[in-house]
Amino acid sequence: MTAMTSTASFIEFLVGQGVLKFGDFTLNSGRKSPYFFNLGSVDDGPGLLTLGRAYADAIVASKVEFDVLFGPAYKGIPIAVATGLALAERGINVGVAYNRKEPKDHGEGGNLVGAPVKGRILLVDDVLTSGKAIRTAVDLIKVEEAEIAGVVIALDRAEFGPSGETAVDTLSAELAAPMITIAGVADVINFLQGQDDMQSVLQSMREYQQAYCKLA
Repeated sequence: MTAMTSTASFIEFLVGQGVLKFGDFTLNSGRKSPYFFNLGSVDDGPGLLTLGRAYADAIVASKVEFDVLFGPAYKGIPIAVATGLALAERGINVGVAYNRKEPKDHGEGGNLVGAPVKGRILLVDDVLTSGKAIRTAVDLIKVEEAEIAGVVIALDRAEFGPSGETAVDTLSAELAAPMITIAGVADVINFLQGQDDMQSVLQSMREYQQAYCKLA
């Protein structure tokens, strides 16, 4: 991560955009959580530009080699476009592709849109919960006989799943490819430590981390 988009400034951006909210939330799993993450709240040009630059910085720092950015439908699509533009600012020209959830039966047809899905494919998405959207995209990519170069997400919740591993660790092993995360739940807690008016939230986050998350 570069100084331009340090982890702390990225989390501050997420809070300011309403992406990262604190309170009392019920997740799809039924679990109670002291925070909620929705990258769809980034909904204007300046916000998408900042987001794309954060992804681009993480990608450049990772030194991962790839040919095409792929955004799984639907939240991954604007992320891929924003990241492609931010990489172009750095003189890095890569193709951008994404999938439809429903195949198109007219025009060009098919599930895939954008650059040819060939070579090394780097997927970008928001946060990994079940990994369903990414796995669906991976299946389509493998049909094209392309290689999975890795996956980039904004936030690693670092929560243990039924297997005893986190969703990020499980998917990385499954794909035999790196998972690149811009920030994790531990980074959110570190950010809150510096916010005098968020100490009650900080305590709730620490308790949640101790109960459900991988600590290192």
